[in-house]
Amino acid sequence: MKIPYSNPEIYAKASLILRQLYGEKATFRDGQYEAIEATMTKRRTLVVQRTGWGKSLVYFICTKLMRSEHRGVTLVVSPLLVLMENQMEAAEKMGLRCDVLNSTVKDRRKDILTAIEQDEVDLVFVTPETLFSEDVQSHIRNFRIGLFVIDEAHCISDWGHDFRLEYGNLRKIVAQLPENVPILATTATANNRVVSDLCAQLGNDVFISRGPLTRDSLYIQILNKPDKIERYAWMLENIPKLPGSGIIYCLTQRDCDYLAEFLNKNRISAAAYYSRNGEDGADLNCAIEEKFRKNKLKVIVATIKLGMGYDKGDIAFVIHYQMPSNIVSYYQQIGRAGRSIDKAYIFLMYGKEDEDILNYFIDTAFPNEKETDCIMEYIGEHDGVKANQIMAAINIRKGRIDKALSFLENDGFIRRDRGTYYITPKVYRYDRKHYDAVTSIRRREMEQMKALARTDSCYSRYIVSCLDDEDAQDCGHCANCLGREILPSAVSQEYIHMAEEYINGLIIPIEPRKMWENSSVTKRSKITLQNQPGLCLSKYGDAGYGELVRQGKYSKDKRFYDELVGKCTQLLKPFMAEHHLHHICCVPSLRSELVKDFSKRLAASLGVSFVELLEKTDARQQKAMENSAFQCANAYTSFSVREGVSIPKNILLVDDMVDSRWTLTVCGYRLMEAGAENVFPFALADSSNREA
Repeated sequence: MKIPYSNPEIYAKASLILRQLYGEKATFRDGQYEAIEATMTKRRTLVVQRTGWGKSLVYFICTKLMRSEHRGVTLVVSPLLVLMENQMEAAEKMGLRCDVLNSTVKDRRKDILTAIEQDEVDLVFVTPETLFSEDVQSHIRNFRIGLFVIDEAHCISDWGHDFRLEYGNLRKIVAQLPENVPILATTATANNRVVSDLCAQLGNDVFISRGPLTRDSLYIQILNKPDKIERYAWMLENIPKLPGSGIIYCLTQRDCDYLAEFLNKNRISAAAYYSRNGEDGADLNCAIEEKFRKNKLKVIVATIKLGMGYDKGDIAFVIHYQMPSNIVSYYQQIGRAGRSIDKAYIFLMYGKEDEDILNYFIDTAFPNEKETDCIMEYIGEHDGVKANQIMAAINIRKGRIDKALSFLENDGFIRRDRGTYYITPKVYRYDRKHYDAVTSIRRREMEQMKALARTDSCYSRYIVSCLDDEDAQDCGHCANCLGREILPSAVSQEYIHMAEEYINGLIIPIEPRKMWENSSVTKRSKITLQNQPGLCLSKYGDAGYGELVRQGKYSKDKRFYDELVGKCTQLLKPFMAEHHLHHICCVPSLRSELVKDFSKRLAASLGVSFVELLEKTDARQQKAMENSAFQCANAYTSFSVREGVSIPKNILLVDDMVDSRWTLTVCGYRLMEAGAENVFPFALADSSNREA
């Protein structure tokens, strides 16, 4: 029989490996073998295929073939630990000797590097952060690399939906690899613009394997749910109706925590999943993944942390609590479902608050020119500086400083040596034109996403058409194709009531700060007089009390509603009794009587004394302070205890908003300096941000 490929020997060997793995009747999916042959015979290959197509099988089989020819180790650059764990298991089933280089193996990293140098490993998964660490870079010149794989390759392109700076440095590896080392880049989410960018970065003569993106197993419905309470209620009513286990995607960590808690309280097993710091955080995420894999959880409530590569074939549903920023990331996330089952249900909720959050992410994606100019000037004026020195000297948010430093380092304008930054000889230039172009595209992509919510045509066809799939067809089974809802969008009143009760009952803890910042007026040291743990009534702007706070703050009569006084009285009465609190004071303001008026009414409702104990100098507004060092310094110099007042032993300290906690920290410190023993902070709303 004539073998229909240009290299019969490679085809025969690859087919044998496939049959040994999946049985005698196993055959390659359309495009799989072509990608294998291209990788084995060409220098550069780009695979753009739908989730579940089997992109990892391409480089697993290539690795088997190359190792049988005594070629070097395969290095697979992968962005997510959970992705590595899934792929490690699959690779080992093929008889490959595998290992990982990431943050979880610090204690044995040296041994792994030695094993690679001694050719004792077939395939190694490595995160980009680890790949460019000093110890790995010092060993990599001794590696005999047979194949270099960039998984989730869309992360290289800042034209794409999920650009990652740490991926940007991979172009340096690509440029340095010898001509005879093949490079394979894989992704499920790249439109024409991103494909062109990836090809430009990979070099000349790139073989592109690109197939249809439609996922026949996905049954899609869009839900117009502008109200948080209604979204919670819909999920509570409908998740028990859905088969198997699934994922709920949220845009922020805070939403993951609250929604998971709400579901658990109502006997739907759930866990919040997002980027967590430290080994304990990584261990917790691993434990959640394992429970989910064994179907001991009905849902994982996740940020985009779980958006790429997570391979659980029987995920039966994906719900988006909020609208993603673009079609490409949406396709990536719904692609977690229905990989080995015939039907998976996809629900997208959307409303006005989603657009506000997405605009924030778009607006803050790149450092602005003023930020980078200031940072470059400061580094240039000093012979090496650390990030905390920059924060103490420049009034820019820490996250913005960190982002600017990352971009400046990635672009080669500064270099970092053991946490200290230095100017390089490269002439600094802010690339406004490029950043503006990418931002403009992201806004258009958000409009595409909003149009998905409005379309009356096939949802699946619309989605893959936005990904430039020329084979897009109607699916026949989304809500629009069916002409009916898959699950009712209307919510029963009893579930509305349960959601309302939970959201209005949320109390946010105010944890005391324990250390002063290194600032213009304070040194990094322990705060000797610390507040007691406090309470916050709501998240600013959220449905329920958070919305009442927002309305009251900007009402014509500049007065918080009586309903807030009543709720705070109900909340604080047992708290006041427990901690022997008989006095309330408030954070003073030079611009408004809003907090003072509320505090007086609250004291009267609670039957305790309102006392004016603090005063404020004519300092800058705290909300104009962008980072913790400036917030600390500004608060420290802004507040003092009024002369001649008698200081109670225990005090409830009231403010309308809490964000950085420095105002409450300093006010409490001043009160305790003057003789108070315990200060308990209380705020009406938390206005801080916690991102994905």
